Amino acid sequence: MMIHPLYTELNGPERFTYPFCYEPHPLCQLAAQEVQQFITSHPDIKADADRGKMFGVLVVETKEGGDDAGGATSRYGFLAAYSGLLAGRNDWDYFVPPVYDAQQPEGYFKQQEHVISLTSHLSPLTSKKMSQDLQLWLFHQYQLLNARGETKDLVDIWQSYYSRPKLLRRFPLPPGGTGDCCAPKLLQSAYRRGLKPVCMAEFWWGATTKTELRQHLNYYPACRGKCKPILTWMMQGLDVDPDPESLGFERLEIPVVYEDEWLVVVNKPSGVLSMPGRIEQYSVETVMQQRYPGSVIAHRLDMGTSGLLIVCKSKDVYRPLQEQFVKHQVRKKYLAVLEDGRGLMADGRWKMDDGRWKMGTISLPLRPDPMNRPRQVVDMEHGKRAVTDYEMLTDRLVALYPQTGRTHQLRIHCAHPDGLGRPIVGDELYGTKGGRLMLHAAEIWFTHPVNGMPMHLVAEDGLWSKYKM
Repeated sequence: MMIHPLYTELNGPERFTYPFCYEPHPLCQLAAQEVQQFITSHPDIKADADRGKMFGVLVVETKEGGDDAGGATSRYGFLAAYSGLLAGRNDWDYFVPPVYDAQQPEGYFKQQEHVISLTSHLSPLTSKKMSQDLQLWLFHQYQLLNARGETKDLVDIWQSYYSRPKLLRRFPLPPGGTGDCCAPKLLQSAYRRGLKPVCMAEFWWGATTKTELRQHLNYYPACRGKCKPILTWMMQGLDVDPDPESLGFERLEIPVVYEDEWLVVVNKPSGVLSMPGRIEQYSVETVMQQRYPGSVIAHRLDMGTSGLLIVCKSKDVYRPLQEQFVKHQVRKKYLAVLEDGRGLMADGRWKMDDGRWKMGTISLPLRPDPMNRPRQVVDMEHGKRAVTDYEMLTDRLVALYPQTGRTHQLRIHCAHPDGLGRPIVGDELYGTKGGRLMLHAAEIWFTHPVNGMPMHLVAEDGLWSKYKM
């Protein structure tokens, strides 16, 4: 393992990175650029990384300073890591070692794997029990440090985090691969060397895969499913940034588009919750309930999505309107701005032979990713039906007409290689973070639940006009 010097006049942050929601510090960006240069200069590593791999950097204080030829100081250095294996190896000198090396050919884990493989066809039940015992043994070998110098193994950390009986029954043991992500490897190596962590960041290198809708060189938070229990332990003793979500959000005005004695339809701003969250209470629902006690939100929009949201002033109005949603009788039109296709237009993908913009239907079933909420994944076997009609309006502006209403449906159907293959601008989960999510619920059609009148409402937004070329 190498500690790589950072020759810079930059100062470190006041507190360590909150790894589940952060903006990468300039020191981390500088370190990441060096890692990216290293990847590019090593063909074997690059070939494997190009298929899609998460890398991480941890900036640390160095005990010995020094100057380069230009006089820049090296008060800081950095450690580098990758998730899992890289080109089939976990022993690259440039990167930190694993928390526990299970890949040694003569080691107990590999030897037992070989024994299990030889007996699997003779006694499947015995083989399964041996595999479970071996996995449990492996988890106990992950002896993880925290900043106080304390040690716990992976099983103890996991079961302490999920200590409530209901949660412990649901998550009795970690999933395979827990402890092999970048962040735990980086912190473990720093603690072993007596180094003080300063800041940390992770970035994706390579292709967007059908299971990992991540973009080349974008920074991403640590996964919550596998890493949050571990990092909660490992960061004890560090002065860590607060969770930005715990600081609350801006109280934006919620304009009304339509109102009668039974309904209110609002134009929800991007950045406001539809309903109260785990931490944040300010939402369309709470505001409407203050104005109209007993009111009910008829449907939801993601926090980052703007546009039309129907509020029923009583449950008696809500029930017949909800029945229209259940029967898919409510029609919605969204506008989305897609990331630059970087040459996709050259092959005519979005235009038909007669020059008209392309229209079509995307059908990709979705399910939650339990190890990385709130992300969703495409699962052709176990996912729930999710169907979206689309109409390209320009090379970047698309109209989306969802037939179903799955969580993050439109965002994934745009980003997935088997969908439009281009994330929505500002989508930090499936595309590139930056500014607001450019997704807007622009029009809605439904039948008035009391008087039976056909309703068609439009929420204009000047933000979209420059894309309607």
